[in-house]
Amino acid sequence: MTAASRQTATANAQGSRGMVTTPHWLASHAGAKVLARGGNAIEALVAAGAALSVVYPHFCGLGGDAVWMVSDEQGQATSFLGIGQAAISAAPAGSIPVRGPASTLTTAAFVDSWDALLAYSMKNWNGIESLPNLLADAIDFAENGFDVSPSQTFWFDFRAREMADWPGFADVFRRQGRQRQPALARSLQAIATYGAREFYEGALAARIVRGLAAAGSPIGLADLAATRTRAAKPIALDYGDTTLLAPPPPTQGVTTLGIMGVLKGLNVSTLPPDSPAYYHALVEAVKQAFLDRHLIADPDFTGDASATLLDPARLAAKAAAIDPSAALAWPQVYRNGDTALLAAVDSAGRAACVLQSLYFDWGSGVVAGDTGILWQNRGAAFSADPAHLNGYQPGKRPFYTLNPGLALKDGRPHMVYGTQGADGQPQTLSLLLSLLIDHGLDPLAALSQPRFLLGRTFSDSRDTLKMEDHIGAACLSVLTDLGHEVSAISSFSPLGGQAGVIHIAADGVISAAHDPRSDGGAIGL
Repeated sequence: MTAASRQTATANAQGSRGMVTTPHWLASHAGAKVLARGGNAIEALVAAGAALSVVYPHFCGLGGDAVWMVSDEQGQATSFLGIGQAAISAAPAGSIPVRGPASTLTTAAFVDSWDALLAYSMKNWNGIESLPNLLADAIDFAENGFDVSPSQTFWFDFRAREMADWPGFADVFRRQGRQRQPALARSLQAIATYGAREFYEGALAARIVRGLAAAGSPIGLADLAATRTRAAKPIALDYGDTTLLAPPPPTQGVTTLGIMGVLKGLNVSTLPPDSPAYYHALVEAVKQAFLDRHLIADPDFTGDASATLLDPARLAAKAAAIDPSAALAWPQVYRNGDTALLAAVDSAGRAACVLQSLYFDWGSGVVAGDTGILWQNRGAAFSADPAHLNGYQPGKRPFYTLNPGLALKDGRPHMVYGTQGADGQPQTLSLLLSLLIDHGLDPLAALSQPRFLLGRTFSDSRDTLKMEDHIGAACLSVLTDLGHEVSAISSFSPLGGQAGVIHIAADGVISAAHDPRSDGGAIGL
């Protein structure tokens, strides 16, 4: 990040004609250009997301998935689940590995989500942008290169010992310096020329399948051809005078709303936002909601538990079960994962956000032959036990960590938000939403607040409560006295995730920021 970028990232961006925020400045500028020429929020995010899939390859890419939330200016909201399904021919024997070809058990729906969202944009939002125009920046970055971000360097170093076992990886990605991806540029150009379905049914699809098969993946042409993004009604929870919307199962959007539903019974607006009591309340609310996560799975196979999990009486009982003077023991299993949040608001007041992901940082580590496409390891989210609610079945979608959010106030878009971080996503979102709604913080102030992360992380296998150390030693000491097994992590740690927020005030002024932990920021018009 340049010195100018760092300076820009320290302030909330403001505008009245539109806003875009992403974790990388090149992606933010790609989206802002679309808004500036009259494009809508969806079109801006297709451009920004395509660019980000090139310049943030450790978190997202064409071989991954995407979950969207969109709303028109009247609050008519839709969720789009660009989630790949399990391969038809695969039948895992024993445990499912977290990396390598045997983890590439699901297809990738990210590219198809462009098709679905642009069709929706054209029909409902008067969208006119073409896919070739929207992919132009991404193709340019892949062909001509870009400077490797500090985030990519961090995660490259973090996985350095594992990379030797990742097929095709070393030929594509760099630790630092200038990175070019000509093979990926050719794949993007094929999509721009022939349309998004080229990825699933064209010559590019055949090359993808050949490359995956050579590495040992079970994904075939029939699997790609069957991959489709689904439109779905968001699930909702009222929090004060704000209505919070989230994508339905198999995502963990219901978990984020569940945490907020528990917080409703704890009156956290009366607790100072830098106090141990405040963080204790949030952590305990997270625990109560996480106790229900095992009930989330693909509703096509298991039914939808959302209504049960968000039942007001159930959430009130969970709030009543929280002891303000003692922490609940926490033995739950942690799920890894990484993703990237992009959000935009256009001049008409329409809002969109998307989380796009490879699941773990660097996904499966498998590059699909000569396509330059790094494939996700989302299959590792399944259980190998067929009796498990989230057990692997051909055609099934796994439990999904991605859950971007959208908030309405007075029936109109009020906030769009989301974060990277798997298990950390509902935790970070509940903190951000409480800071924004209960305490009135602006986006950057909320994003700069110390984060917590309950459970295991990539670098610490203990089920501890990780706290960024700029919360202060005194707060950490009180939390320890309350029974939390606290371990400090560095201020603005990469493990704290990367979140973004856009806020739309009643007078139409838009303010936004992206995480100080990221390499990007918000651009307002």
